[in-house]
Amino acid sequence: MGVLVPTALILGKVTIFPMACPLACRCPGVLTALAAAGIGDRSMQPQFPPSRALIETAETLAIALAGGAAFALLGLPAGLVSGSVLAVATAALLGRPVRLPLPLARVCYVIVGTLLGTVVTPETLLGVETWPASIALLMLASLVMIAATMVYLCIVHRWDTFSALLGSSPGAMAQVIALSTELGGDLRAIAIVQTVRVLLLVLGLPNGLALFGLVVPALPVPRGPAGFSVLGEMIVLVVVSTAFALAFLRLRFPGGLLFGALAGSGVLHGTGLIDAALPWWIGSSAVIALGALVGSRFANTSLRMLAGYLGAALGSFVVAMAVATVFIATVVHLFGFPIANVVIAFAPGAQDTMMVLALALHLDPVYVGAHHLARFLVVTVAVAVAARRVARAEADSNPTHSRASGNPAPGPRLHGDERHL
Repeated sequence: MGVLVPTALILGKVTIFPMACPLACRCPGVLTALAAAGIGDRSMQPQFPPSRALIETAETLAIALAGGAAFALLGLPAGLVSGSVLAVATAALLGRPVRLPLPLARVCYVIVGTLLGTVVTPETLLGVETWPASIALLMLASLVMIAATMVYLCIVHRWDTFSALLGSSPGAMAQVIALSTELGGDLRAIAIVQTVRVLLLVLGLPNGLALFGLVVPALPVPRGPAGFSVLGEMIVLVVVSTAFALAFLRLRFPGGLLFGALAGSGVLHGTGLIDAALPWWIGSSAVIALGALVGSRFANTSLRMLAGYLGAALGSFVVAMAVATVFIATVVHLFGFPIANVVIAFAPGAQDTMMVLALALHLDPVYVGAHHLARFLVVTVAVAVAARRVARAEADSNPTHSRASGNPAPGPRLHGDERHL
């Protein structure tokens, strides 16, 4: 994709700190277009003194900790992640500077991937032979979600076809940002719709599943021994998981750090070589930090700006979830997989965020991860092909209008190219 967006990294993905952008509208009633020019100009990014960056990072993590702890104490499922997301998002909307450094986010993804791999056993892989049909339905569901949501945004909210296509993408946000930057589109509208969708998924899915008694724990539970008695196994676990994570990252595997660590840890536990896990407080800290990362997407977004696109965000979320519900019911009926696993696997959210939810809800990470990787691949190809065709068609129908003209509009911080994780 080759484009770094200086607004922030989106889900796989990490914060690259924002630059101020002037608001520019081409004409009333028309979605704002994003210019490709100037987007990659790193000289335009403000330079903050290290002390200020540390203070803002500490404040962000403190807010996330307070929100996660509050939700956990209330007994809400996945309370650490949902509470931290909501707390940091609220602080961002109120104008607080929120940020999470790239190195810290990378470490947290490796930790989460390592913990996800600790639940892999030979028993968890027994049903793999039945997954291809489920994955095929997931791919079909992703295409139907894109089509249905795009039609909704075009007809109900009168979005242009190109912006509606990018706004309807269930995940693959890094590619959406790159395409919007290259070909033009209302990045502000697209970012808000996508970010609100993730927020609603993180807050709604755990509580919805708990309402039907499908998930229970609000606090993490031990996934294996973790202490001085197994210190040697813990060291082996960390070294192998980190090596796999770096290898996957170098190979540019989608969500490389998380899925690489999951693979390394999964090999060790699935083959019975070790039983050790990481201490619960390390996993909890990583989940809270990644919750802060998701919430920080609302940086540079005012309440008024959010309200302007809230209808489109909520409506598109309902459409996407309605499509997902049909396919979830089909898969559960045909194959009998646990409902909670299928719901998180088919949810139209970014793969890294859904994997964090899988960890917090103690679901099958291999099943959920395989489906979100499949979604990423099909969405990446489908959206890239469709976006270029739509942009070309609009340019042919209106040769005097350049989709890449105009100035970038301010909006939420966006996570950049996934390969930087």
